Amino acid sequence: MWDLGLITSESWLDGWLGPSAIKSRVRVLHKCPAMVLPGLWLLLLLLLAGTRWLWGQWKFWNLHLPPLAPGFLHFLQPNLPIYLLGLTRKLGPVYRIRMGLQDVVVLNSNSTIKEALIKKWVDFAGRPTVPYEKLDLDLSRGDYSSTWRTHKKLSRSALMVGMRGSTEPIVEQLTQEFCKRMRAQAGAPVDIHQEFSFLTCSIICYLTFGDKDDTLVHTVHSCVQDLMQAWSHWSIQILDIIPFLRFLPNPGLWKLKRFRENRDRIVKQQLKLHQDSRVAGQWRDMIDYMLQGMEQLSEGHGAGELHEGHVHMSVVDLFIGGTETTATTLSWTVAFLLHHPEIQKRLQEELDLRLGPSGGSSQILYKNRAQLPLLMATIAEVLRLRPVVPLALPHRTTRASSISGYDIPKDTIIIPNIQGANLDETVWELPTQFWPDRFLEPGKSPRTLSFGCGARVCLGEPLAQLELFVILAHLLQAFTLLPPPDGTLPSLKPQNYSGVNLLIHPFQVRLQPRNLAPQDQGQSPLTG
Repeated sequence: MWDLGLITSESWLDGWLGPSAIKSRVRVLHKCPAMVLPGLWLLLLLLLAGTRWLWGQWKFWNLHLPPLAPGFLHFLQPNLPIYLLGLTRKLGPVYRIRMGLQDVVVLNSNSTIKEALIKKWVDFAGRPTVPYEKLDLDLSRGDYSSTWRTHKKLSRSALMVGMRGSTEPIVEQLTQEFCKRMRAQAGAPVDIHQEFSFLTCSIICYLTFGDKDDTLVHTVHSCVQDLMQAWSHWSIQILDIIPFLRFLPNPGLWKLKRFRENRDRIVKQQLKLHQDSRVAGQWRDMIDYMLQGMEQLSEGHGAGELHEGHVHMSVVDLFIGGTETTATTLSWTVAFLLHHPEIQKRLQEELDLRLGPSGGSSQILYKNRAQLPLLMATIAEVLRLRPVVPLALPHRTTRASSISGYDIPKDTIIIPNIQGANLDETVWELPTQFWPDRFLEPGKSPRTLSFGCGARVCLGEPLAQLELFVILAHLLQAFTLLPPPDGTLPSLKPQNYSGVNLLIHPFQVRLQPRNLAPQDQGQSPLTG
């Protein structure tokens, strides 16, 4: 019999299961003969699992917890967000699943996610700790604190204030250059996702570094691609399920470390260039703005002081969170329009009516987006059906709380199923159908949760929405989207879910330039 009294002390448990304790056991095991190691490893794993399980049972004995889904291999499902939504039929919208040695709570509906992240946002604003990573400077994965709030305020201000008046002209200019490149290909099949990926990376480079030099953009783009592929590899994903495997040799983890070092080298070079050349009281781009804001905010903040490392990680988050996510949403939009040419035709009619013929000099202004309601509805519908981050990054409860009447203890990991909420049958009519018109009736359709909500809402949502609007308006005004000569339509089924993003299968599209009859060249109602 286990003596449960021995494991009711958290300090004792940390001493036995903490990272330093595990490392010391690993050092001892490395000295053992090779034939003995497998058996000792298995014994250690069973002992750790059993101790952790008993501790969990004792700790939550008298609580009214959400129901527990049977099984241990949920996170190996190929279409995880939809699988998790399917479990609601038996368990309801709030339940627990086992992830390695711990239980996590999954939220699968609009109401439960909003209850946790908006109504009780303070209780659910934390992030889980990752033993093998230092995340205190990371804006997206860092834990909730006064320093994190200051860091987020500075980054948001850089996007919304520092680049005010500059962002839209930059997006407009780079999108026009993109369309010019596409016209040069004369309707030949292109890998549209790669084109979108390079375009969105160029936009972030220009906004952040004040530079859209092709060499720099290619360097940053390759770095982002390498990181995304490394993060999505099974050898990295399994560490979230079985954390202590990170103490074993792992080539995937070594590769990820090299890519991170390359990423940090690029960012440090840009920070040094900006530090050496910036002028007090002036800023050319977001790095200049954040460096100056850092110095102002850090004065007198004590424990909340910001330093250059925070600016460094803000830049990292902008590239990782603002390149592939927007490019993937653009690609999903093209895929859906290839399957629904009638929607594409209506969009082009709307653009022609409001903006005049393709190839005109009219600038598409985001402030007038309400005059292109079908375009905005189409963007909202694609974001609803294919949220790029279908499972929001895990949250952690900062104190004991509740959801839908269930007790949620402190330090519980919470996973909001954004795609599940966007397919909630109690909220959306015909939830799996591509139907942009659902957003054309005022007050009929709620806002999607594709960018999250509450304290952890996506920082780059305003930029992403602007990019989607400007790029798609230019694209559809200038081109008709056609399948390749063999008529193959892209798959609307996502790739097997791994990592963070909901990826689309590679496909090709022909961008056929439109030849519209000359019309009145008077000023468009959507121009300045």
